[in-house]
Amino acid sequence: MLFIFDWDGTLCNSLDRIVASVQSAALDVGLPVPSSDSARSIIGLGLSEAMNSLFPNASGLDRDHLVAVYKKYFVSLADEMPSTLYEGAMYTLDSLKASGHKLAIATGKSRLGLTNVLEELGLTQYFDATRCADETKSKPHPLMLEQLLDEMGFIAAQAVMIGDTEFDLAMANKVGMPTVAVNYGAHSIARLEKCKPNMLVSDLREMLSKY
Repeated sequence: MLFIFDWDGTLCNSLDRIVASVQSAALDVGLPVPSSDSARSIIGLGLSEAMNSLFPNASGLDRDHLVAVYKKYFVSLADEMPSTLYEGAMYTLDSLKASGHKLAIATGKSRLGLTNVLEELGLTQYFDATRCADETKSKPHPLMLEQLLDEMGFIAAQAVMIGDTEFDLAMANKVGMPTVAVNYGAHSIARLEKCKPNMLVSDLREMLSKY
């Protein structure tokens, strides 16, 4: 099978760093600073789509500036808020690989952002395929899943999407792909349950009982 993981909020414990970067960037640019809940709610979207959602009344120039400043803050907070995998994530990845499954990532991060964090964690060669929001369509559009399926030679029924947001689950639902939702990420259990995941887990290791 092909297991497709979201990154931020699913494998990587980076939500607080994303929220802090969004809020600091908004303050710098002179836009209203969103609440932590509002900032968390757009995690999973591509960066441009996320900023459009958070700041619909801002000019295009302001949003472009915001994206650039956000990237600066995200990098500058690396020492204070380093990227780490959630407990159980590495064990789950290792177990799936040992069983002969293929692993992929479908993320709202940029290609540069994903490349940097995979290098930082020593996981560059760990995944068989990856797709980022700046090289395809942002979630919840299903294009990145369709591209991953084509690249890896699987059909949707032979794959599983694992994510922490309704964007992940809705994307998978559009192509008929089974889903596993994690309840510790950006979106509430209520939002996740509306998308009817096949499993809802509090630790990635729980999915190994089924797969």
